[in-house]
Amino acid sequence: MFTGIIEGLGRIIAVQDEQTNKHFTLTSPFTNELKIDQSVAHNGVCLTVVRITGEEYTVTAIDETLRKTNLHSLKVGDPVNLERCMQANGRFDGHVVQGHVDQTGVCEEVKDENGSWIFTFSYDTGKGNVTVEKGSICVNGISLTVVNSREDRFSVAIIPYTYEHTNLHMVKPGDTVNLEFDIIGKYVARLLGKSNE
Repeated sequence: MFTGIIEGLGRIIAVQDEQTNKHFTLTSPFTNELKIDQSVAHNGVCLTVVRITGEEYTVTAIDETLRKTNLHSLKVGDPVNLERCMQANGRFDGHVVQGHVDQTGVCEEVKDENGSWIFTFSYDTGKGNVTVEKGSICVNGISLTVVNSREDRFSVAIIPYTYEHTNLHMVKPGDTVNLEFDIIGKYVARLLGKSNE
């Protein structure tokens, strides 16, 4: 389990294809603390560390993950939001994040608010996901609060610290991001859907 509080930015230094899988090798601020088999969220996607060499480590994404997330578009040099799984005795600062991306969204607008930024993202409502005003949403692994919820899009307000210390400063209109919707909202939507049936 994760919280959506980004620990640091990693950087892709190699991408290797193996059949339908991709192996990503990265550097990170905490590589020396990682262990083989450890779970780390990469842009919100839970991946397992399979190799550690000095300051570098490698994770593998299978075809299913590549098709449902924006990881397939990662290339050498790209920054990646990183978060290690939550420790049992850790402080819960964000919200419950599983590291299971529900779908991707598209950045529609980035508005400079003179000290903060408003990002608007659209998404396919056919998958049954919803947002609510003041509810939680995970964008590229970042726990954020929805400030404007509409049927097929939502906005989030970004403070300077988050903008500078995550890869949101690289996101521009037209870019694809990973979305994990609030797990409580997903259960409620599923229950309401069943009751309506």
